[in-house]
Amino acid sequence: MPYRVAVRSFKTLSYIGSYKKMRDRPLAFYCAAILGAGYAAYSQHKQNKAEMKEIIQLKNYMAEPITPISELEKNQDDMKTQMELLIMRIQAEFCRALEKEEDEESKFKVDRWKRKEGGGGITCVLQDGRVFEKAGVNISVVSGILPPPAVQQMKTRGKNFENKELPFFAAGVSAVIHPRNPMVPTIHFNYRYFEVQDKNEVHWWFGGGTDLTPYYLNEEDAVHFHRTLKQACDEHDPTYYDKFKKWCDDYFFISHRGERRGVGGIFFDDVDYPDQQSAFKFVTSCAEAVIPSYIPLVQKHADAGYGYHERQWQLLRRGRYVEFNLIYDRGTKFGLHTPGARYESILMSLPLNAKWEYMHDPKPNSPEEKLMKVLKEPRDWLNVQQAKSTST
Repeated sequence: MPYRVAVRSFKTLSYIGSYKKMRDRPLAFYCAAILGAGYAAYSQHKQNKAEMKEIIQLKNYMAEPITPISELEKNQDDMKTQMELLIMRIQAEFCRALEKEEDEESKFKVDRWKRKEGGGGITCVLQDGRVFEKAGVNISVVSGILPPPAVQQMKTRGKNFENKELPFFAAGVSAVIHPRNPMVPTIHFNYRYFEVQDKNEVHWWFGGGTDLTPYYLNEEDAVHFHRTLKQACDEHDPTYYDKFKKWCDDYFFISHRGERRGVGGIFFDDVDYPDQQSAFKFVTSCAEAVIPSYIPLVQKHADAGYGYHERQWQLLRRGRYVEFNLIYDRGTKFGLHTPGARYESILMSLPLNAKWEYMHDPKPNSPEEKLMKVLKEPRDWLNVQQAKSTST
C-alpha cells in the first residue's frame, strides 16, 4: 500500500510539474518577445540617430543648416526636415562641381542669412570667374504668415484658401549660372516644397524644374540635356517628361517678345501626387540630374573660341533673361511679396552684364537666327511625339 501511494504521488507531482512548464512557457515566450522587440526598436532608434548624425555633417554643406540641428534630428521623418537636408546637399554638390571647372582662386562666397519673421537661407555666389561670369546657388527655408498678394497669386493658380492670414512654410533651392563664354549655355533650376495651413488643414505641394538657355544653338547639347531630364522623370512616371516639357515651353515664354527664354527642359508646380514620399523622391531625382545634364556642356565649350560679335549677342540674350525674371517669374514675384524677403538673394538670378539694343534683328541664315527659330517654335528634342504617333 505505501508503495502504491508513493507511485501515485510521484505521478501526480510529475503531472503538476509538466502542467506548470506548459503554463509558464507562453508567458516566458511572450516576455522574451516583448524584450526582443523593445531591443530591436531601441537598436533601430540608435541606428536612425546615427544615420541622421552622419547626414547632418557640416562638411557636407556650404554652411550650417537654417533649422537647428537638434530639431532636424528630432523631426527626421518630417517632410520639412527631409526637404531642407535635400536642398542643402544639392546646393553643396552643385557649387563644388562648378568650382572644379574654375581656376583655383575662384570660389563661392557663402552668405548665411536669417529672416526675422522666421527662417533664413544660404546664398552662394561666384562672380568674375574665368568660366563663370556669375553663378548663384541659393537655398531658403522660411516660415510665417502669407501676405495678401502672395495668397492672391496662389488663388489664381486654383488654390481655394478661405482664411486671409495663412501660416506657411517654404523650402527651396534655386540656381542660375551665367557663363563667360557665349558657347556655354546658361542653366536655371529650382526645386521647392510648400506647406500652407488653412484652418485645421495643411496643404502641401512640390514645384520646380530645370531649363537651358543657350546663346548659340548646339543640337547635341539640347538632346543630351533633355535626355538626362527624361531619364530622371521616367524613373517615376513615363508620362512626366512629356507633360512637364510642354509646361516648361509654355511657362518660360516672353509673351511681349513672342519667344521662349531658351530650349526648355522640365517645369512643374502644385505636385501633390501620387503621395508625399513619392513626390519627394521624384523631386530628388530631378535635382540630382542637374549636374550630369549641365557640367558636360561646360567642359565641352568652356574653351571654345569667340569674338566681339558673339559676346554682344550673348549680352542681348541676357537682356531677355532679365525681362522674363522681372516681369513673369513666379518665384521672383512671390519673393518680392514676402515680408522680410532678402532682395539680394531674390535678384541673384540676374546676370552681371546685359544689353538692350533698339529693334535688333539677327541677320538671315546666321547662327543667331538659327537660335531664334527654335525659341519661337519649341522643338521635340527626343522625338517623343513621333514615337507616340508610331506606337498608336
